[in-house]
Amino acid sequence: MKACLICDDHALVREALAGTVRLGWPGATITTVNDFPAAWAAAAGHDRCIADLTMPGADPLAGIAGLRRAAPEMAILVVTGTDDDGLLLDLLDLGIAGFAPKTASGAIIEAALRLIDVGGRYLPPRLVDIAASRFARPAAAPPAPEPSPGGPLSERQLMVLRLAANGRSNKEIALSLGLSPATIKSHLATIQAVLGARNRTDAAGRARALDLL
Repeated sequence: MKACLICDDHALVREALAGTVRLGWPGATITTVNDFPAAWAAAAGHDRCIADLTMPGADPLAGIAGLRRAAPEMAILVVTGTDDDGLLLDLLDLGIAGFAPKTASGAIIEAALRLIDVGGRYLPPRLVDIAASRFARPAAAPPAPEPSPGGPLSERQLMVLRLAANGRSNKEIALSLGLSPATIKSHLATIQAVLGARNRTDAAGRARALDLL
């Protein structure tokens, strides 16, 4: 670890997390911020990030998505007390490197960061089970959704969805299609709205059920 960004709106938490990083990685550069806009501005140049979900400036999903856009290669460990598995799965779709509970000790945070350092992903046991059932198990196809009154997807939107369904990130899709990541994000938001989907994985499943992919 060369540089770690710590994002939390409580000074004591920031200091505790910074202390954990200093103990495990004495030579690391540490930057601390207390809201999402400051985190977005500071993200470039950091290879690791420890981020709270509830900070001023954005809702949790938009806040973390902003960090991903600002520093696509930065590995993010989310520290949270939420039990909203749907939100955690949406964050997992963004490529989050791990989740640690707010009550975690410094040793747990350090262990999570060390796992991330070697390419692993640190997940709560219940989220491992949910993710495994969602992505790995060949479950029966869900009932086909009714076509949306918003109309069919455009060919460009289908191209975006095909790439997203194949696991490509927004940045990778943008490079493939010669578009900006912001445009890809807008296309995906429209796709999800048209299909009534909660995230890109759900959108791909619904599109397949409608024989769009």
